[in-house]
Amino acid sequence: MSATSEGPRPPAGTAPSSPRPSVTERHGPWLGEGNPEDVTEGAAVSGTHDYRAAFRAATLPMAVVDHEGLIVTANEALSALVGIAAAALTAQSASDLVDLAADGRTWHAYREVLHGRRSRFRCTRRLKHPDGRSMWAEITVVPMPATEADGGSDGDSRIGDGDSDDGTRGAADGNRPPGQVLLSVADVSDRRELQKQLRHLQMHDPVTRLPNRTLFFERLSAVLETPPYQDDSFPGRGRIGLCYLDLDGFKAVNDTLGHRIGDRLLAAVAARLTDCAEQEGPHPTGAPLVARLGGDEFAILVEESTGTQQLTDLARTVLAALQKPFDLAGQRLSVSASIGVVERPVAGTSATGLMQAADTTLYWAKADGKARWTVFDPERNAHRMTRQALSSNLRPAVERGEFTIEYQPLVGMADGVVRGVEALVRWNHPQFGMLSPNRFVAIAEEDGSIVQLGRWVLRAACRQARRWQLDHPAEPPLFISVNVAVRQVWDSDLVTDVAEILAETGLDPALLQLELTESAVMGSAGRPLQALQSLSDMGVRIAIDDFGTGYSNLAYLSRLPVSVLKLDGAFVHGFRYEDGTHPSPADETIVEAMVQLAHRLGLTVTAECVETAGQAERLRRIGCDTGQGWLYSRAVAPERIAELLGARALEA
Repeated sequence: MSATSEGPRPPAGTAPSSPRPSVTERHGPWLGEGNPEDVTEGAAVSGTHDYRAAFRAATLPMAVVDHEGLIVTANEALSALVGIAAAALTAQSASDLVDLAADGRTWHAYREVLHGRRSRFRCTRRLKHPDGRSMWAEITVVPMPATEADGGSDGDSRIGDGDSDDGTRGAADGNRPPGQVLLSVADVSDRRELQKQLRHLQMHDPVTRLPNRTLFFERLSAVLETPPYQDDSFPGRGRIGLCYLDLDGFKAVNDTLGHRIGDRLLAAVAARLTDCAEQEGPHPTGAPLVARLGGDEFAILVEESTGTQQLTDLARTVLAALQKPFDLAGQRLSVSASIGVVERPVAGTSATGLMQAADTTLYWAKADGKARWTVFDPERNAHRMTRQALSSNLRPAVERGEFTIEYQPLVGMADGVVRGVEALVRWNHPQFGMLSPNRFVAIAEEDGSIVQLGRWVLRAACRQARRWQLDHPAEPPLFISVNVAVRQVWDSDLVTDVAEILAETGLDPALLQLELTESAVMGSAGRPLQALQSLSDMGVRIAIDDFGTGYSNLAYLSRLPVSVLKLDGAFVHGFRYEDGTHPSPADETIVEAMVQLAHRLGLTVTAECVETAGQAERLRRIGCDTGQGWLYSRAVAPERIAELLGARALEA
């Protein structure tokens, strides 16, 4: 049956004197050069008188089949393949011998050739040899050409007893009269095995021998595309789970010990992950699929998941397995992993959506401290998606004019007179409504858009302060306090921006106060310190916001060009009576000490979050200079501040 051995080619026009191993070479002059299809088509068009002998002696199994699908004649090679004498094959159904009715598409295509509506047909089938071994066979069916013997009564008269056409008559217009067809069966087992080996190499990671990213997504897509069916013994029908894990600190292993040790560690990790997957209970789909997706990332796919509990149990098992040290080439290594766990119904789930959720959850696991598993949380994900939406729209929002500024009064503690206002930016988002600074400022600092936004706030606030001054010339001018992010100091020329804006708006530098957080100011050196000093030399006041919650390096205050300390509201909260209890003596003592120290350094003190008259009285008695909070006023529109300018004094 072999169709791969070699032998000399006989001269054209003569029958071979002895069998030759290669069908392609033996019958080239009669049957055509090339693949089995060429052999079949060549056999159909050969005009030599010895065609019948070549057909019968060919090592390629072949049969002539009539338009009803019954065998007219078969050669000895086909007889040997199916284990039935050649004469006994006559009038048998060819499709039964080579399993052509196994699926509807194959059967339909085969019948189309028989009925003259298709020019050729080819398929691959796994057949059983009489000796018990199986083989992969490529079955080719092509029409036989019409000959002068078409009207003869001899069943073999169409094979080699007359001239033939080119084998395509009637095929072009799809209306060839039904006739005989030539069916050939080529053993392609070796080719299939080679293809199988090549596919294995393409679909598996060479380091860990696990399925790679390509095979993982192929399997995942197949699972999601397969409709679920009910089975009471396995309640997880129609659900899917994924553990997506990343090794913590693996890069350090590669960098310090080299990629050879790193690869061995990956292989050892893969073996433990496989063991963990195989420990899962009985499942109709077998053990979960473990794959290496690239680098130090692995995935464990659980088909027919029974719920989140199954996935978290598997994640715990994995973490416990990885806690045990690895002994590799004399190196004793420890490694941990962060795992994102996702479990959901197959219906409505896409491969992309599942992997995005898993990737997000893995990020949470690392952000939460690593060496842990984290389950996907829709609410947390919604918050993340909101952050992404806000981040992508921050810069365009400034250009579209979606930001506004409200102003909160800063009031003298001794007389209740409004001394200045703090500018608080708001985002009038078209989808999420009016957003306070805590919803978007941190995002702006992360992506750098705070520089553009901060410049806009500074210009708008200074312009508004100057307008109040011009509209109320008889009133002492209000100073304007504007928050400045650390990134504005580092990533922009803040000093130049401030100088240009003051010149543009005509505002006196003494009426501008810039607020920076304590953690941003403490430890300032180099460019930040130079910028603060230049601003102070310009006449701009520098205030430390939320003082007392950061580094609280009081000695450093003497070396900074700071004019104002704003006490964090956490201390002020301790001044109020709650549920009939007395205020915190410790908070009062701490605030009193900070106020006295600030005054000795020549600084003024502002208390934030003043909400009650009792708080205001105690803060005034301690010596705070100005207060800010709901007791006096919430942040309001510029028009409301203009109204307050007439009264100036706010009742506490």
